[in-house]
Amino acid sequence: MLTNETLETLKTRRSCRAYKPDQITEAELAAVLEAGTYAPTAMGLQSPKIVVIQDAATRAELSRMNAAVMGREGADPMYGAPTYLLVLADAHRPTAQQDGSLVMGNLMNAAASLGLGSCWINRARELFERPEGKALLRKWGLPEDLQGVGNCILGYADGEIPAPKARKEGYIVRP
Repeated sequence: MLTNETLETLKTRRSCRAYKPDQITEAELAAVLEAGTYAPTAMGLQSPKIVVIQDAATRAELSRMNAAVMGREGADPMYGAPTYLLVLADAHRPTAQQDGSLVMGNLMNAAASLGLGSCWINRARELFERPEGKALLRKWGLPEDLQGVGNCILGYADGEIPAPKARKEGYIVRP
């Protein structure tokens, strides 16, 4: 079977759910963000937005809001990650979720290629449909009709990231 560095990264990337408090470097952040901007989008419109959150107060607010959406007040659904990359998409685009999902994939795979931990945290759509989420969009100077796609958390893993599981039978079908 053919292999290269990219294919190995794709096969070994796993979600990280425990982070050291140390902030990632600006160079690491820039590389991950650049990879996100190169995700394919419908008609090449590059319509998603990536919002970078690294300050402790906004991270705490977003974690609290995310926990409230899932009905688990007091929990930290962001696992203590020092960086959040919020992927938002133009709600008027029929491919908003698909375009944003491709951005999320690029962000996580780029992070893995640099030795960073990452995880897709759900509930972004619900979060930015709520009045608190709309208020954040206004505060950041973004249109209120953006919809959340995903929260990509990043940081240095605190411990081992699990090895990939064997792929299940029937994953690929060739009729």
